[in-house]
Amino acid sequence: MEEGERLRLSFLSKIYGDDFKEAIKQNFDGDIQKTEKYIKDLPDFKHSYQAWYSESLRLIKQLLPDRYQDFIRLYEKPKNRKEVTFESYRIEDALQGLQTKRGIDVIASAESAFPHLEQQIAILSAVQNRFESSLFDIKQLVQADLFDSEIEAARELLKNGFSRGAGAISGVVLEKHLSQVCENHNISIKKKHPTISDFNDKLKQADVIDVPQWRFHQHLADIRNLCGHNKKSEPSTDQVEDLIDGVEKVTKTLY
Repeated sequence: MEEGERLRLSFLSKIYGDDFKEAIKQNFDGDIQKTEKYIKDLPDFKHSYQAWYSESLRLIKQLLPDRYQDFIRLYEKPKNRKEVTFESYRIEDALQGLQTKRGIDVIASAESAFPHLEQQIAILSAVQNRFESSLFDIKQLVQADLFDSEIEAARELLKNGFSRGAGAISGVVLEKHLSQVCENHNISIKKKHPTISDFNDKLKQADVIDVPQWRFHQHLADIRNLCGHNKKSEPSTDQVEDLIDGVEKVTKTLY
């Protein structure tokens, strides 16, 4: 269970006491021992929140800076606050055990801060999504840069008369790229050592590519095979150049 969710449950336990205990007991089919152990294992909100808040604040400042001040406002007492109401009550007040009344009616209490905690947890969840997205973007950029370098190397080999080597490198780039496209679209390949044709077929079956694209990829795969496997027939310069240009096009247009 994530720490934010554990804190949320701990806060609910603090706010609702016996009602919270009863709800947890129902989840355990009335088993009192399991219920008490579950509640006992929850972090102490007052002591655990500050560490969670500090660590979360650092993450948000680095990865989601536009929500940094929002995260702080949900915790800190408003500096220009003239009275403590349900709207102006904050998590900091709850940690200090502050409660305000008007006569016998409770105006604001720890319960008032619960929506603020939920918003903080939601912001931190957005940070996680941004982080995962950032890692994905970085991976794609690094891979694209690597492919560009390999395609450039293939062009240099072709220029110096090494047609088979240029075709082999281009084929590897195409295979890696189609593999990544399958991964991007959650397409699984059960074959232990899949080939360009395997990736290509799966992409067509999943409607990621159409028939003309499938045929184009197969054409490139055929040239690659000519470079790597057919020793009786030498690939022409034009064929290898078509392969290199085609692979470059695929890496720039298919994601």
